[in-house]
Amino acid sequence: MEKLDEPNNLQNVNSCYTYVSMIKISVIILSYNTQKLTKRCLESLLQALSTETTINYEIIVVDNGSTDNSVEMLHKFKIKNLKFKIIFNKKNVGYPKGNNQALKIAEGEYVLFLNSDTIVERIQFSALLNYINSQPNVGVLTVRVKLPSGQIDSASHRGFPTIWNSFCYFFKLEKLFGKLPVLGKIFGGYHLTYLDLRTIHEIDSPSGAFYLTRKKILDKIKGFDEIFFMYGEDLDLSFRIKELGYKVLYYPLFSVIHLKYASGFKKSHFYEAMKIFYRKHYAQNNNWLVNQLIYFFIDLRKQIS
Repeated sequence: MEKLDEPNNLQNVNSCYTYVSMIKISVIILSYNTQKLTKRCLESLLQALSTETTINYEIIVVDNGSTDNSVEMLHKFKIKNLKFKIIFNKKNVGYPKGNNQALKIAEGEYVLFLNSDTIVERIQFSALLNYINSQPNVGVLTVRVKLPSGQIDSASHRGFPTIWNSFCYFFKLEKLFGKLPVLGKIFGGYHLTYLDLRTIHEIDSPSGAFYLTRKKILDKIKGFDEIFFMYGEDLDLSFRIKELGYKVLYYPLFSVIHLKYASGFKKSHFYEAMKIFYRKHYAQNNNWLVNQLIYFFIDLRKQIS
């Protein structure tokens, strides 16, 4: 686990880069009836990128059939910024498919999936790209994703939902013991509560709120699995990237604010995603009875939530 120092010498990071014509990073944002949120997200992103003189970037926004004034707002951004691309869908095709549409036209060496309900608070993209570029075994990197309260968004710092991790989370064992010495490693695996949030360390998966990865990896695994509609697709993506032997890193030197659930949240989608993830990655390792019990408890949790 790597201990962080105060952010110093970052002014020298840009010297590690030389300008090249190829696009270094493609930022992909999915928007669905979030006109004000998307506008705020884009403004904060452009503010951060405006200080970068050595990074060639592009921003791709996929509007998933919004019925508010998102279309008009996005057209105005495109007029002002030549590095801006927009895909307009006639209907909501879901999070994975919408992002995959953007991936097909993305030209960056790196891809950042950024939720429309995030605010880029303080990020030096040259530093992030310099760091991940120096770590060829790192396939995914996320920053500290904070809620408006200042607390970390727990979904951005996760272990995979194994049977044991899920059991400890849903039956509150993680909440009771997750931060205690020794016991934390046993009961806190769902959100990795035993790890020091001030340090750089490996996790299983961040959320899609801020998900930085390599385009060559996404091309190899063909992006998101479109069997998901909303939720679970980021876990599945991380699972498949780690299967290739890459690491997933939490890098808290920089942060974004996540206005969580402001862009919509449906519990039915969440629990259905958990069933899909389990069926895809764990069901083959367990017998029929165990699998039926897992599906039963997921459905029960869905009903009482």
